[in-house]
Amino acid sequence: MNKNMVRQAQQLQQRLIKMQEELEHLTVEASAGGGAVKVVATGKQRVTSIKIDPAAVDPQDVSMLEDMVLAAVNEAMDKAGEMANQKMSAVTGGMKIPGLM
Repeated sequence: MNKNMVRQAQQLQQRLIKMQEELEHLTVEASAGGGAVKVVATGKQRVTSIKIDPAAVDPQDVSMLEDMVLAAVNEAMDKAGEMANQKMSAVTGGMKIPGLM
């Protein structure tokens, strides 16, 4: 490898590290049940909060609440993954790099 390629690789690595750090602070929100359950997740696909409207808590129908939580978490994870892929693609120019999101 010539010096120019090494320098470019190092710059790309630095941009990727910075983007990984930014993803920890970027968030997405998803909801289910008309907003009865809200989930916030980071770009690193970590759930940071779950809010449940007390009106959604029906002791006679716990399975419905479980389904809403599951749906909201899955939607948040999908949104977080999409956001991370878009951000990383912007850094890598669309090039797929093994080991990255």
